[in-house]
Amino acid sequence: MKHRYLPMTETDQKEMLEAIGVESIDDLFADIPESVRFKGKYNIKAAKPETELFRELSQLAAKNKDVKTNVSFLGAGVYDHYIPAIVDHVISRSEFYTAYTPYQPEISQGELQAIFEFQTMICELTGMDVANSSMYDGGTALAEAALLAAGQTKKKKVLVSQTVHPETRDVLKTYAKGQNVEVVEIPYRNGVTDVEALKEMMNAEVASVIVQHPNFFGQLEPLHQIEEISHSEKSLLIVSSNPLALGVLSPPGSFGADIVVGDVQPFGIPMSFGGPTCGYFAVKKELMRKIPGRLVGQTVDEEGKRGFVLTLQAREQHIRRDKATSNICSNQALNALAASVAMTALGKTGVKEMAYQNIQKANYAKKMFEKKGFSIPFQGPMFNEFVVKLSKPVSLANKKLLEKGIIGGYDLGRTYPELEKHMLVAVTELRSKEEIDLFVNELEGWQ
Repeated sequence: MKHRYLPMTETDQKEMLEAIGVESIDDLFADIPESVRFKGKYNIKAAKPETELFRELSQLAAKNKDVKTNVSFLGAGVYDHYIPAIVDHVISRSEFYTAYTPYQPEISQGELQAIFEFQTMICELTGMDVANSSMYDGGTALAEAALLAAGQTKKKKVLVSQTVHPETRDVLKTYAKGQNVEVVEIPYRNGVTDVEALKEMMNAEVASVIVQHPNFFGQLEPLHQIEEISHSEKSLLIVSSNPLALGVLSPPGSFGADIVVGDVQPFGIPMSFGGPTCGYFAVKKELMRKIPGRLVGQTVDEEGKRGFVLTLQAREQHIRRDKATSNICSNQALNALAASVAMTALGKTGVKEMAYQNIQKANYAKKMFEKKGFSIPFQGPMFNEFVVKLSKPVSLANKKLLEKGIIGGYDLGRTYPELEKHMLVAVTELRSKEEIDLFVNELEGWQ
């Protein structure tokens, strides 16, 4: 645990106060009435010498369980994947990690090209025409897609499958409330969106149908059927996809999706206690002027040399409130760069191989659970996650596993009451046969 030295001497403080025209720190609060100022002592520990503080914080940090010292089978949106060593090397360059915004192309060519390459690779993976330069995360990308659909179709209802990530659905509902968009959930059957229920719910008032593929349970959705139902009422089809899975699966664009969103965390972004990550947003060409966030285009300068610029949108459009396409005017540029570097380092063959290993190892784990007599409630095709039914609470199982250095799967009972005692297990390319066997054996007796 290392920290940079951040100087703050009395002289530094005095010079800063003089520069802003005040004599003391108390003067900064002059506009706050005395009657509402806090006069007591803060409920915090007394200051400690640096060596003692370092020791205490190190001991606290050591209580965290991480994937470097533990074997992880926890996914549910953030995954333990291989990160090429070059990723950290590139994103640690000061010209990238200090860059805020590339509005001045003459001094931002490196940043702009990196973003352009990110957009290009996302389009190749998703089968879509245009992608933006990234969103805050997969959840906000999906919510923005729903609002785009509502604005494009002039309709105020969206249908979202219950197999979409629960936290993402919460983000969607928050966004939708402010725009008076109604969010209706489509039930699931056998681990995928209930197509028959969707048929009954579809009508001319629906702006979009939203599904996740692979979905939250790891299952592959029947996109062909969902696309036909969605477009029968001229609604837009929005698909949220794990980009790594698209290394082997047919892209949503080939199924007729209008908008494809997701999170590029599987490519070069560490788990980091759940964030930050980086969302992507791709659309058909007809919707490119409605896309939120930034778009980078390739052009030539007056000398005919290739160059990159922000295009199609003026910066000011993001701050025009109700007239703006979106109020998002920033992006996760550093994380998008990490994803770009990871995808470039892996290459098409590497991405495909990495995705293939996820499928193979997850299926091996599933078969081992079945051999031990565990119930696997959802039996359709999957990517790298599946659901296992236990005889006791998942929280107890995870506590037992942690004692053996294993981070167990996600407790589905937390967000799906009907799936109490069901564990969502994620198996990535980093898991070995020995680790999978140990995991299954440690749960023996819980079937």
